[in-house]
Amino acid sequence: MKRNALDVLIEWEHRPNRKPLIIRGARQVGKTELVRIFAQQEFDSFIEINFDEYPQKASLFADDDILNVIRFIEIDANQKIVPGKTLLFLDEIQSAPSVLARLRYFYEKIPTLHVIGAGSLLDFVLSEPDYSVPVGRIEFLYLGPMTFEEFLCARGQEQLHHYLATYTLATAIPEAIHAKLLGLLREYFVVGGLPGVVKAYIESGLDSIATSREQQSILQTYYVDFGKYKKKVNVTFLQDIFKKIPSQIGKTVKYTALNPNAKSALVKESLDLFEKARLLYRVFHSDANGVPLGAEVNPSYFKLLFLDTGLVSAALDLKLIDFLPNTELTLIHSGAVAEQFIGQHLLYTNEPWAEPSLYYWNRPSKGSTAEVDYLIQYRGHILPIEVKAGATGRLKSLQMFVQERRTPIALRFNSDRPSIHSTHTAIAGKKPIPFDLLSLPLYLVAQTARLVAATLDGMDRIS
Repeated sequence: MKRNALDVLIEWEHRPNRKPLIIRGARQVGKTELVRIFAQQEFDSFIEINFDEYPQKASLFADDDILNVIRFIEIDANQKIVPGKTLLFLDEIQSAPSVLARLRYFYEKIPTLHVIGAGSLLDFVLSEPDYSVPVGRIEFLYLGPMTFEEFLCARGQEQLHHYLATYTLATAIPEAIHAKLLGLLREYFVVGGLPGVVKAYIESGLDSIATSREQQSILQTYYVDFGKYKKKVNVTFLQDIFKKIPSQIGKTVKYTALNPNAKSALVKESLDLFEKARLLYRVFHSDANGVPLGAEVNPSYFKLLFLDTGLVSAALDLKLIDFLPNTELTLIHSGAVAEQFIGQHLLYTNEPWAEPSLYYWNRPSKGSTAEVDYLIQYRGHILPIEVKAGATGRLKSLQMFVQERRTPIALRFNSDRPSIHSTHTAIAGKKPIPFDLLSLPLYLVAQTARLVAATLDGMDRIS
C-alpha cells in the first residue's frame, strides 16, 4: 500500500549529506513493510536484520573496524554489500542498543552506504540514562498510521485522493462527491489506518468481522509488549489503564478516571510508558500567548490521543452500522472518534523528522469554562481548531479564544461542506473582534496547511 513516507525516503536516498535513518513509530504502523517496498523500488540488493528475531546477530557489529563489520554482514547474508546500490535495514534495533550507537561509524566511514534502522520500542532505549545517542550522526523519521487519503488509495479511490490534494476553496464540492467522501470517512472511523487492518478489510471484501479480528490481534500484540516496557511492571494494571484510554478521548484527563484506587504517580508512570511505546500522545494545554506553543505548556492539564481511530472504535465496540449516514455522526462516542481522527492527522502535519506534538487550550474559570480542541501554529499565527462530529455546533469557546488572543483565523472541522466567511466575536460585554472562520469537512484534514495558507494569502491581498 502506498505511503506518503515513501517520498520522504526517496528524498533521503538522493540527499548528498545523508545520515543513517531511524524510523520511529508504534508497532504495526507499517515501518518494516515501508522499508521493504522502498528497497524493492530503489535498490539492486537488500539486507534485512531483525534483532528481535535474531538477537545474536548484534555480534556482527562488535568489531571496532566498520569495514570488518560490513564483511561479517556480507558473510552472514551471503551477498555482497555495494554502497549506493545496497540498502542495509536493521529492524527492531532497540533490541541491540550497541548497534544503534555504532551507526555513527557508518556515517563517518561509509557515508555512501544507505542504512535504515527501525524500532517500535526505541524510545525506551533512548531514554536510558546510560545510553548516549550519536548526536549529529543519525536522523529520524516519525511514522504514524495511514492517513485518510492513504486509505482512499488503498480502497482504489485514487481519483478522490487527487481531488482532495488539489481542491481549492473557490470550488464547490458536489453533493454526490461530498456524500461519497463521508461514507468512506465512516469506514475509516471504524477500520482506522493500521496497514494490517486496512489490508484485512480490503482483502476480505470489506468484511467487518475480519477487520475486528485483525484489530483484536493487534491489541493482543500490544498487551504482550507491556512486559518489555520495564523490568518490574504490573502488566494487569497496564492493561486496565490501556483499556480505559479510548473512553477518555476528548476530555481533560483526571487520573482517577483511569484508576480511582491507584496513586496518581503510578497512573502517570503508566501513561509515560504508553507514550514511549507511541501507543498514545498527551495533548498538553498551552497558554498560547505566542509561538512556539510548547513554550507555555501546563503539564497539569492534558488530553489523550490514542494511536489509531480504528482501535478507538474497536475499544468502544463501535461498528460501521453505528456510523450510517442517517446518524449524522452524532452517536454518544462519535465526537470522541472525530476528535481522535483530526488529532492523529494533525500530529503528523509537521515535517516528518520532527517529533509529533499537539496542544489545546482551556480556561477553567468559574462560570465561563472554555476549551478549544486543538491549537496549531502556522506562519507565526496560533490557530484554534474546533472539531464537530455533525454539521452544526456552537463555537463559544472558539470565539472566546479569538477574543483573548486576537487571532485572525479560526478553524472548524465538521461533516458539512467547506466554507469561509468573515465574522466577529459575540462575547457579552466585549468589543467584537473580526476574524475569518474556515470551516472544513473532516475528510480535508490532510490539506489543512495548504488551505490555511490560501486563506491567509487571501486576507493579505485584501488588507
